[in-house]
Amino acid sequence: MSTQNQIDYERIAKAIEYILSNFKLQPSLEEVAEKIHLSPAHFQKMFSDWAGTSPKKFLQFISLEHAKNLLKEEKASLFETAYETGLSSTSRLHDLFVKIEGMSPAEYKNGGKSLAINYSFSESPFGKIIAASTEKGICYMAFENDTHKALGDLQIKFPNASFFENRDEFQKNALSIFNKDWTKLNTVKLHLKGTDFQLKVWESLLSIPMGKLSTYGNLAEKIGNPKASRAVGTAIGSNPVAFLIPCHRVIQSSGKIGGYMWGSDRKQLIIGWESSKVYSDF
Repeated sequence: MSTQNQIDYERIAKAIEYILSNFKLQPSLEEVAEKIHLSPAHFQKMFSDWAGTSPKKFLQFISLEHAKNLLKEEKASLFETAYETGLSSTSRLHDLFVKIEGMSPAEYKNGGKSLAINYSFSESPFGKIIAASTEKGICYMAFENDTHKALGDLQIKFPNASFFENRDEFQKNALSIFNKDWTKLNTVKLHLKGTDFQLKVWESLLSIPMGKLSTYGNLAEKIGNPKASRAVGTAIGSNPVAFLIPCHRVIQSSGKIGGYMWGSDRKQLIIGWESSKVYSDF
C-alpha cells in the first residue's frame, strides 16, 4: 500500500463522516467532494476504487436498516443456514484461512521472556497497521497511525519479549488478506496469548461470514453459554488481532455499530467495505 492509499482512506473516512452527519439533508456528490477538496469525478473514482461500489450504495451497506436485516438473518440461522446455502469462499474468508493456536503458559511466562517477536508497519485499506509474529504465527495486529505508540502498545502486551523490526512470511501472508484476490492465500496462523474462554470466543468470531453481522448475545449462544453475553463482550474487547479476528462484525442488538478498539468510524468503514466485496460476488 502506498502513501497515496493512506491519503485516500483518510479522505474516504472524512467523506463518510460528513455524509452520516448530514444524512437527512441528502448531500450531493458535488457537495461531499468539495468537503474533501476533490472534483466530483475524482472523488467518485477514488471511492469506487477503494470500496468497489459507489458512495450511495456504500451508505446502504452501513445503514441501520441494513444492519438490522443482517441481524434478523443471523438470529434465524445462528450461522448454520448460511453455510448450508453455500456462501462463497470470499464471504467465508476468515473461517477458511485463519487458524488460532494458543500460547503455552511457558511461552508467555514472565511477560513473554522466552519470545522473540518480529514486527513491521504497513498500510491497509483502513489505515496504518502494525503486525507482529512469533516463530509460530501472528501474535498481534492493530490499526495505529503513530508508529511509536503502536510499538509501545505491542511491548505492553509482552513486556519482556525480544523485539525485532522484520517483516517475516507470517506477516506477509497475513497482510495479503487485504488483497482483492484471495485464491492464492495460504493459511494464516495466529499464535495468541489468552485464556481458554477468550480463545473460544475469538474462534467463534471466525465463523461470522464476511458481509454478515452478529451480536454478543448470539455469540454467547453459539459457544453454548447464553448467559455469558457480558463475558463474551469482554473477550471480544481484548481481541489482540485486528481484522483477522473479525470482532468488527459484532454489533449491538439494536443494529447500532457500537464500540471498537480501533475506533467506531473505522469499524463502520470495514463493515461497509466487506459488504461491498461480498455482495458484488452475487
